[in-house]
Amino acid sequence: MKARVHVMLKNGVLDPQGEAVRHALGSLGFDGVGGVRQGKIIELDLADGTTEDTVKEMCEKLLANTVIESYQIEMA
Repeated sequence: MKARVHVMLKNGVLDPQGEAVRHALGSLGFDGVGGVRQGKIIELDLADGTTEDTVKEMCEKLLANTVIESYQIEMA
């Protein structure tokens, strides 16, 4: 069983990496980019029967800083 966790900074939280990417794209001639938000994807190989609630607990305790980040879980 697999789970994929998408972690992104919450709206309103400054994203310096995203801003650096936006600036670099502009420097390369891609002028149409108004903003960039950078996040991460975490893929987990889980034992059969692992619940989404367990993955949520993983996110709350370790995988995401819930003060400044939001996350979304995909179970497969």
